[in-house]
Amino acid sequence: MAPGCNGVTQRVLVWDLPLRLFHWGMAGLFGAMWFTGKQGGDWLHYHQLAGFTLATLLLFRLVWGVFGSETARFGRFVAGPRTVVRYLRGELSEAEQPGHNPLGGWMVLALLCTLSLQVLSGLFAADVDSYLYDGPLAARVAGEVAERITAWHKASFDALLVLVSLHLLAILVYRVVKRKNLVLPMITGYKAIDGQVRSLHFAPAGLALLALGGSAGVFYALLH
Repeated sequence: MAPGCNGVTQRVLVWDLPLRLFHWGMAGLFGAMWFTGKQGGDWLHYHQLAGFTLATLLLFRLVWGVFGSETARFGRFVAGPRTVVRYLRGELSEAEQPGHNPLGGWMVLALLCTLSLQVLSGLFAADVDSYLYDGPLAARVAGEVAERITAWHKASFDALLVLVSLHLLAILVYRVVKRKNLVLPMITGYKAIDGQVRSLHFAPAGLALLALGGSAGVFYALLH
């Protein structure tokens, strides 16, 4: 421990390994989907593979947000208006809420919802150029409906780019203005937090493997 503004600074494990792997996996898959989607043509095959993998991870994250470690649970970081106001007034310490801050929690929720819309619309989207790489469920809807969903698919990606840009901007502001590195804790799992932090609950790794396997099974069954 080292002295901090509230007496001590603790090095606290905040993010578990499953959440960190999800975060970086999602970031990599998002980049892969952007690149392959822009290339078009036969690259759309890899676009679909990246989308299927991302869909599995998203389903895992929804499960982990209910049954996983404390800092991963939606009920712990999706805050109400009063908590958001407390945070904006500087009345909510990081020791009280060591995971996502209230605004960060809402950003996570917005990203997950928009990513889910992106993935779901991709399942029904049509390859309007060659129709070789339609979404796996595109044949279950009328052609004009599939083309309309394709437009939503592209629009939701534009929305994702805006949200990702805001997310990166927030990380930069924290680094430059507040002198806090938000990237390193998502790599190591540990945060340096001023004040006394209560013991956090972490779900076992076996539960994460079960949730991931179940998510992959559900998605496979949906497509076959």
